[in-house]
Amino acid sequence: MAKTTLSAVRGMNDILPPESGAWQQLEQSFRSVLAQYGCAEIRVPIVEQSALFARAIGDVTDIVQKEMYTFADRNGDSLTLRPEGTAGVVRALIEHGALRGQTPRLYYMGPMFRHERPQRGRYRQFHQLGVEFFGIAGASADAEIIALSARLLASAGIPAQLQLNSLGTPESRAGYREILLAYLRPHAQQLCNDCQERLERNPLRVLDCKIASCQEIARGAPQLLQHLDPESAAHFVALQELLQAMDIAYTINPRLVRGLDYYHRTVFEWVADGLGSQGTVLAGGRYDGLVAQLGGPETPAIGFALGMERILALRSLTQASESSTGPALFLGALDEPALSAVFQRAEELRSQGLSVVVAGPGSVKSLLKQAQRSAARYQVLLGGSDLTGGDILLKEQEGQGEWRGPWAELPRALATLGVDFP
Repeated sequence: MAKTTLSAVRGMNDILPPESGAWQQLEQSFRSVLAQYGCAEIRVPIVEQSALFARAIGDVTDIVQKEMYTFADRNGDSLTLRPEGTAGVVRALIEHGALRGQTPRLYYMGPMFRHERPQRGRYRQFHQLGVEFFGIAGASADAEIIALSARLLASAGIPAQLQLNSLGTPESRAGYREILLAYLRPHAQQLCNDCQERLERNPLRVLDCKIASCQEIARGAPQLLQHLDPESAAHFVALQELLQAMDIAYTINPRLVRGLDYYHRTVFEWVADGLGSQGTVLAGGRYDGLVAQLGGPETPAIGFALGMERILALRSLTQASESSTGPALFLGALDEPALSAVFQRAEELRSQGLSVVVAGPGSVKSLLKQAQRSAARYQVLLGGSDLTGGDILLKEQEGQGEWRGPWAELPRALATLGVDFP
């Protein structure tokens, strides 16, 4: 009986070199920007108690009802692979008493899991960078975190447009919900199947449906901005004034909502062209009530998350291929006498921070193939005779740069050719 070939779970993708190098470059770039805004990294478990997401996200949301990977462990406890990051971060801060009298600025990177229909830009295991600010109620926190999001996208070379809206408070939104339902119910039969299901339990989600027929109906709906409480309206005006002061362009989108129940007041998205209906690359908003909802102290908060896969897909559309993410140098030994010298020099260079790949002994042909596969910037093939006075050839693999000289002068030659020693 033939063995079945094992493969990755549908919608969960392997990331192999050289693609993993592009991920590392992007992550490093993001970490540099986050440090400029005083953000520190938090790492929380991938698996949480299922009750956390039901309480935080809302048990009538599509995520909780349809998309979570939930299972019972051996003790019978209901556990869930995290579908988003904010709930776990809030749980951790409450559990460790890290909120009272403090204003932490945190970020996380890692995989999230939702059982959705896989398509370009949307996967069942996907990776997010999330940022959360706690403890500041005013519009200044909203403006600063939006400025941070703009700088992150700029660092990745992603052109995008900022869209803003305000959801008001839960109380004012409850009043608007009844107004919206009165408008939507007569159009129920024209809505898509998903929106028909959402109509009574989460009617605001109809407003951001991507189906053309639903969008046409949403365009005629009463606008939430016209039904804000006075404090939320003033908050939204203050935010716009701060964004204008920072020269951050934006568009007010009255149909912009969030799929999670914990959002209120400011919500925002950055939208880019190139990925079809999956054009939102970064989204977030304010969630002042979530910490108390999960058992912590009353704490204002705002945050966002961006999809790493979507950012990388957009970069592949808008930019030339990434520069080589391979090692700086390939050292190949042509014979046994050269092997120990190659290993010795490789360790010397690695001690200075250089990335080096070593291979051999082998023929010129086989070593050249290995050098090409390594994607190293430079290569040297060394034989035993080269150690007794002969010159070696240091050659750039994808360019014209080269150097001839004594083996002992290799480190100086690399520096002369512009190879950085971190």
